[in-house]
Amino acid sequence: MAEITFEGVTKVFAGNVTAVDHLDLHVADGEFMVLVGPSGCGKTTALRMLAGLEEISSGTLSIGGRVVNHVLPKDRDVAMVFQNYALYPHMSVAQNMGFALKIRGESKDEITRKVAEAASILRLSEYLDRRPKALSGGQRQRVAMGRAIVRSPRAFLMDEPLSNLDAQLRVEMRVEIARIQRLLGVATLYVTHDQIEAMTMGDRVAVMRGGKLQQVAPPQELYDRPANEFVAGFMGSPPMNLLRVRTAPAEGRLALAVGAQRLELPRAYEASHELPTDADCELVLGVRPEDIEVVDEAGSGPTLRTRVERREALGAEILVHLALVEAGAPSSVAYDEDVAITRPSVLVARMAPQARVGVGDVLNVRLNEERLHFFDALSGVSLARGTA
Repeated sequence: MAEITFEGVTKVFAGNVTAVDHLDLHVADGEFMVLVGPSGCGKTTALRMLAGLEEISSGTLSIGGRVVNHVLPKDRDVAMVFQNYALYPHMSVAQNMGFALKIRGESKDEITRKVAEAASILRLSEYLDRRPKALSGGQRQRVAMGRAIVRSPRAFLMDEPLSNLDAQLRVEMRVEIARIQRLLGVATLYVTHDQIEAMTMGDRVAVMRGGKLQQVAPPQELYDRPANEFVAGFMGSPPMNLLRVRTAPAEGRLALAVGAQRLELPRAYEASHELPTDADCELVLGVRPEDIEVVDEAGSGPTLRTRVERREALGAEILVHLALVEAGAPSSVAYDEDVAITRPSVLVARMAPQARVGVGDVLNVRLNEERLHFFDALSGVSLARGTA
């Protein structure tokens, strides 16, 4: 077992295309680190450099304190699990799991022992004589993991291992992989574009965008204290609502103009955020869907008048899409993969299924004044004091 360290690691492909840009990341011994981001953000390239499948353009990559920049993949003592399983169809489960040990020259008895131990951990003992075609997708993925486990590697590398599974199997395998990793206690770097996987599996989550690391933190901290607008908009399902607003005078206190409407801020934000005090400064206001509630009348505090545009019933909850009533309202910010786009101001609110709201209803909604987020309109950086 070992720790993993990226120090200023950069990968530049032909044509001067930078896939990973000065990545600094530390994975502690036994830690489950999830690397998440949209397609093309550099997360898989980072994993492949760690595995030795891509050369490093610059920087230092270490495993267990040993620099491995120029070490061959077979000598790095890491095991990689791919999304396509890569099982040998003509071999049994036991033969697939023990193949690397056979190539390494271990005895038949030792291979049998290690395969049996891994099969017990993976709950595959009754399937050892079957071939891959006789297994379900989840069972095949466990076999692929078993092939990695029997080698007793110093680190596990997983490249979107659940992407080929259906929704139900993905949920089951998320739990299974996390259980196995905790049991083995091996440093693991897990790559995914699915932020739900990242939130539910990782001890810590590293968010990437355009080859650059945006934030590294435990899942709940990422959700509660995003370092910038991108992390705020990427982490969460549905994502955080992001509205462009302007500061406005309010008898010595800060208020926000949201189109023709006005939000008064609690005084606590003056101490907890680096908010501009001048009038007509542009900001981005963020609020999570669960922090929006319907109130009978607009009153003091952060309330907005909205119209229901769409209602999505999800069983345990409903998602209500709310448009600001006033014409000429500013644009909100949404993310389509890695690119910021604008659309008419719409808030998505998470409500109980019993909520009596219908398309076309005009509602007064209150934003949870204890859980508002503010970002610089140009840089996207969080204005909360002390945000990493």
